[in-house]
Amino acid sequence: MSLFPAYFFDLSTFSHAHLFIEDEAPWTALNRISSYLTSQSLGKIESKVSEGAYLIDPHLISIGKNTVIEPGAYIKGPCIIGDDCTVRHGAYVRGNLVTGDHCLIGHDTEVKNCILLNHAHAAHFAYLGDTIIGNRVNLGAGTKCANLKLNNGNVIIPYQGQQVDTGMRKLGAIIGDDSQLGCNAVTNPGTLLGKNVFCYPVININGFVPSNSIVRSLQKLSIVSR
Repeated sequence: MSLFPAYFFDLSTFSHAHLFIEDEAPWTALNRISSYLTSQSLGKIESKVSEGAYLIDPHLISIGKNTVIEPGAYIKGPCIIGDDCTVRHGAYVRGNLVTGDHCLIGHDTEVKNCILLNHAHAAHFAYLGDTIIGNRVNLGAGTKCANLKLNNGNVIIPYQGQQVDTGMRKLGAIIGDDSQLGCNAVTNPGTLLGKNVFCYPVININGFVPSNSIVRSLQKLSIVSR
């Protein structure tokens, strides 16, 4: 079975690896974010926060060394943001966020109940809800990780001919280390991408994509004379 954290992530250098349990599906870590943050000593802000940034409940926010919080960023606790990260102007952090180091949350990117491993980048106009982003993952501009089915039912993942019920009503994407999504890609609720997966721009992705895969649309552009 590939649906364990080690298939998707190298956790050896991640400061919050205890969120994951070795023999449980990786999405279960999302259910532990709230209790994990409650157990931490929050309110430690080790970087200068730009004037004009909004920190809501700062006693529930920890920010690591050399991290840049640009003017106009909105960060609501509880959350932990690691060292050498950047939260750009217009970013919207809605709480229950845990990041590693060297992460980037960009302009007009909205994040809630997420885990970002080291060097995870969501630089422009992204939505990350109930999502885990692996080491060195880059999300192209406009990437959306949808987390709620239209019928509001549990998120079910097709995997090896079976329908895996996650037991979760809200679940975005699990994106493995070194994967990249092109601009305006959309992942449906419960999308699982292994390590080193490349997704072309402007596509809709769902289900389980094994490691070392390329995902592209077969649709062809037709240009004819008027």
